[in-house]
Amino acid sequence: MSVAENYRRTAEDVERIALKYGRKPDEISILAVSKTHPADKMLEAASCGVRLFGESRVQEALPKIEIVKAAYPDAIFHFIGKIQTNKAKKLVEYFSLIHSVDSLRAAEALNGAAEACGKIQDILIQLNLAREPQKGGVYYEGLEELICFIKKTHNLKLRGFMLIPPFENEPEYNRAYFKSAGEIYKKFKKDGNFNIDILSMGMSGDYETAISEGSTMVRIGTMIFGSR
Repeated sequence: MSVAENYRRTAEDVERIALKYGRKPDEISILAVSKTHPADKMLEAASCGVRLFGESRVQEALPKIEIVKAAYPDAIFHFIGKIQTNKAKKLVEYFSLIHSVDSLRAAEALNGAAEACGKIQDILIQLNLAREPQKGGVYYEGLEELICFIKKTHNLKLRGFMLIPPFENEPEYNRAYFKSAGEIYKKFKKDGNFNIDILSMGMSGDYETAISEGSTMVRIGTMIFGSR
């Protein structure tokens, strides 16, 4: 099937799942994860209405962003990969939302880059609720400190949280992590000091479970663009 048909089916399925769990479909965005896929596939997706793309490597992403933005100036790009602080300037210049802030060092680098660019940078904090040492993300006990630091910055705007749970063939095994992330999201959404409105969790294999636990943005790659 074409990228356009894949996206249509994905969007219909997200709407079905939202209604199944009493959610409003327009509360849930689809981030088309285009990392490792060529610009021509992104252009095909854009031609059928996709405007939200996710990338994870700066060097790979920048030329593709230039190509897609030339054809579709309203295309929006999110960064979902590991933050390298020496690339903070490029991240701030090219990405409207950075999903993977997980340390004081990363937050400080992005704040400095955003200040230099005269920009308020939207960010998400990446959670590592399963405490997987090989993955990025802040552990629960470090969350308050990171949030307090971000609150004191002048050029970062915390929009919410991102979760990548352990890889499991059965999504139900990760429900507890999705549920915990949903509870964290709701807790800080009530805090008037922030404009929390994004909970980024759920990928091609587990987005139904994520939506059922409160996800507002699902990151879908394979179902839209095919295997890498």
